Amino acid sequence: MADFTDTRASWMNQPVLRLCLGLILHIVYSLLAVAVINILANWMYTNQIVLDFETFLSYSIPAVIITLIISLALTSRLFLLSWRELAVQNEKLKTEAIASRFSALKNQVNPHFLFNSLNVLTNLVYKDPDQSAEFIQKLSDVYRFVLDSQDKETVLLKDELSFVESFIYLQKMRFGEHLKVQVDLPDHQHIAVPPLAIQMLVENAIKHNTISQERPLRIHIKSENNFLVIENDLHPKEVIAEKKNGIGLENIKARYKFLSGKEVLVRKDANSFSVYLPILRESA
Repeated sequence: MADFTDTRASWMNQPVLRLCLGLILHIVYSLLAVAVINILANWMYTNQIVLDFETFLSYSIPAVIITLIISLALTSRLFLLSWRELAVQNEKLKTEAIASRFSALKNQVNPHFLFNSLNVLTNLVYKDPDQSAEFIQKLSDVYRFVLDSQDKETVLLKDELSFVESFIYLQKMRFGEHLKVQVDLPDHQHIAVPPLAIQMLVENAIKHNTISQERPLRIHIKSENNFLVIENDLHPKEVIAEKKNGIGLENIKARYKFLSGKEVLVRKDANSFSVYLPILRESA
């Protein structure tokens, strides 16, 4: 009976309904059992199928009381088991959320990114002091955003795009016009994204593809239906193609699953690689 009741209402989603439904079913079951027993007893002794209401009532009240006691005991046990399972799941989700945020930050603030940025800065200092100052400002903007967003589950899309703009500026100092990034998001008010989500996809595109005069890399950030789309040309590096760890993308998928329950879509063909991020609305 407990399994039947659980299919109609679960402790996790509808605890009050589950409690009431369980008690009602147990009482009905007890009354039916007493009625059947009463009828069978009369038939065995009198060869007549008669339901004596007074006898039925006298047996029913104790039976219902006993049933309620047993039912409450079993219900309490099921409730505690479900509550414990829900508590474990909740703690697991919290742990995964913390791990996801930490992993996102770790993927951004890495020695290779800092090393490459400092190498570019070293060359700029002697060639163009003014551009060096702007480069330092953009680098500062990048790390300021990382520090400011480390405790947030989501940030406004406009803030993420501003951060991505600074990040792209730093990358263009390495790749020049061979790296082309186009942003077509005409209306992105009140849209939120997990911090560093778009930046990580842009960085992955740069990291995993060849960028040269012969094969420039084009990245297009746009919206389609209820998704933000980050699309890039596909001409992968041979060494990177062998590894295919996909840590950054899996991190983004896990964060979107945690925040909205929605799936991040990935589409790949011979010429392009696209990631579809479900649009999240800013919390009121």
